[in-house]
Order: sequence, then structure tokens, then C-alpha cells
Amino acid sequence: MNLLQKKLQHNIISEYFYSFINNLSMSNSIWVLYLAYRGMSLLEIGLLEGIYHITGLLFEIPSGAAADLLGRKRSMLVSRILMIFSCIIMLFSNTFAGFALSFILQSLSGNFNSGSEEALVYDSLKQLETEENYPIINGRINMLIEVSQSVATVLGGILAEYSFSYCYATSTVIAALGLIPLLFMTEPTIGRTATAKHTSVCSTVKKHFQTSAAILQKDRQILLIIVYYSAVFSAFNTLFFYGQQYFYELGLNKIEISIVMLFAGLAACLGALSNNSFSKLLGRKTALFGALMISLSILLFGFYHLYLSIGALLVATFFNSVLYPVQSNALNQRIPSAQRATLISVNSMFFSVFMILMFPLAGAFADITNLATAFVLLGAVTLLCSLLYYKKLF
Repeated sequence: MNLLQKKLQHNIISEYFYSFINNLSMSNSIWVLYLAYRGMSLLEIGLLEGIYHITGLLFEIPSGAAADLLGRKRSMLVSRILMIFSCIIMLFSNTFAGFALSFILQSLSGNFNSGSEEALVYDSLKQLETEENYPIINGRINMLIEVSQSVATVLGGILAEYSFSYCYATSTVIAALGLIPLLFMTEPTIGRTATAKHTSVCSTVKKHFQTSAAILQKDRQILLIIVYYSAVFSAFNTLFFYGQQYFYELGLNKIEISIVMLFAGLAACLGALSNNSFSKLLGRKTALFGALMISLSILLFGFYHLYLSIGALLVATFFNSVLYPVQSNALNQRIPSAQRATLISVNSMFFSVFMILMFPLAGAFADITNLATAFVLLGAVTLLCSLLYYKKLF
């Protein structure tokens, strides 16, 4: 085994640490409450989330192409720096414009990280000729993400109960700590796009996009996979984030809400660990079964009952976690290495489109009626879309 291969093996260990730190976000369980505390309505909160995803829509593909052209590691370093500034602005802002700037930077951070991180891991394994281990490693990464988010959820709730400032100050420090494991990563040489000196970067990026578009036209299954899972995942995220305000209206305080989110995180860990079992048991039907369980769980929030809603959230979180590796593996098996980060970014772009539509509309509808009614409508639409697209997918 040569030196490069040893370094590429270390990438997986470094990725475990990076994933844990990167997802140790103290604000995950309280940011909707924080914005409401700062005077934002549910519609304004929805618009801010829409701004987040519009930014993602505009910059996801360029950032993915940058990762393919310039390197995954550099792209991930840029991501961490942007997140640091986002946390600082969120901490000191008092206006819609200030929050919007923070959301833009946070979205750009996600753009530079999303396709880059997954592509670095997969291509490290591919260069080592061990890519068959990717589903197992991806499952472990997802489990670490869920553990990290669970820990952050509780700590964030405790800190926020005393002061929202404590929560966002801690998030800033953690964002900076995320730079450390990146320094120990090595860039895979497989799948890198060589740019000739006489060719402009813009021309190369344009060609890169054209190639990716051609792949989507040639393999329509990739596009169907992206659309199907984007709809399901965006519905779950709408439930999860507005769920903070929903449980607050049911009488829970910030610490109690964080405990509910902790149990949701534990359910997600179990979902990540159960992925292989569901895939062996149900095969391709895992995609439909998981989507149906998430849709029905969202519908149960319409009863506006505390314990029923908590149970429904746990079920939805469990199956959301089950479906992530299913989609990731389905996409990576069909995507060429040279366009991997770009096409993974296309996947994130579609998710952003759905969130741009769902989140503000759900917030506006909740302002007019209430969150329970908004969730019933969301669950019904998700259920219908899941059934329609599953027929096309398989």
C-alpha cells in the first residue's frame, strides 16, 4: 500500500470526526423560536428559509462544479469559514435583512460542503477499490450525524433557556473547530477535472454543466430519484422545523422541546442503523414504505395532541433517516465520478426548490389558520406525490 492509499484511508476517519463536529449545531432545535422571539412572524420565518433555499438553488451547481474542478477539500474549507460568519451575524442581528444575510451565508456554506463531502468520501473509496463499502460507511456517517444533532439539540435547548446568545456563541466556536479534521484530509485524484491553461474556467464549468445535463437526459432514472426524494425530505424538514413552534404552542418550554428533538434524534440513529435491514426486507419498496410512513406521520399532527404528535415525529424521523442512504446509494451507483459532486449538487438544488415552495406556503397557511391544519395539508400532498412518483420511479 503506497502513501496516497494510506492517506485516503485516513480520509474516512477524518470524515467521521468532521461529520460529528459539522452537525453539532446548537441552534437546530430553537432557531424558529429564536426568530419568533426576535419578532418574526411564521410567514417571515418561512421567507427566511425560502431565502436560504433560493441561495442554495442559485449556487448549488456552481459550488459543486467548483468542487469537481478545484478540489473537494478546499470547497469544504470555504464552507466552514462561511458558517462562522453566519453564526456571528445571527448572534448580533435584530432585523429581517440581517437574518437574511446570515441565512444566505449559511446556505452558501451548505452549498460548498454538500456535494464535496459526499464526493470526497465516495471517490476515496473508489480510488481504493472498496466502493462496495460505501453504504456501510455512509450509514455510520449518518448515525454520527444523528448522534451529533441529538447532543446539540439538548445542549442548544438548555443554553437557549438561559439565553439565546449562549447558544449562537457556542455555535460559532464549534463552526471554527470544524476546520481541524479538514486539515488531515487528502484530496482523491480520481474524478478530478483537468483544466487546460488555454481554457477559461467559465468555459470548463459550462462544459461540465452540459455533460451533467446530458447524463440526466440519458438516464431519466437519476432525475426521478432526485425529484421523488426531494419532495419527501422537504416535507419532513417542514414538519421538523415548524414542529418547534407547534410544540411550543402545546405548552412545552425550550428544554422540553429539545428533549423531544433528542428522542427524535435517537429515532433517526435507529433509522440509520436499520437501513440495511429494511433494504433486505423490502428491497425497492423501502422507498415507498418510508415515504408513506412520513406522510401519515405528518397527517397525525392535525389532531393537535401532544403525545400523539411526539410519537408521529419519532416515526417520521426514523423513516427519514432510513431513506437517506437509500437515495444516496441509488444516485451514486448511476453517477460518473467526474460529475459526481455536480450531480449531487443538482439533487440539493431540487431539494431547495421544494423547500422554497413548501416552507413559506406552510408558514403563510399556518398564520391564516393554524399549524395543525397546515400539517394536514402538507401530509396529504406528500402522500399523493409519493404514490404518483413511485409508479414512475419503478
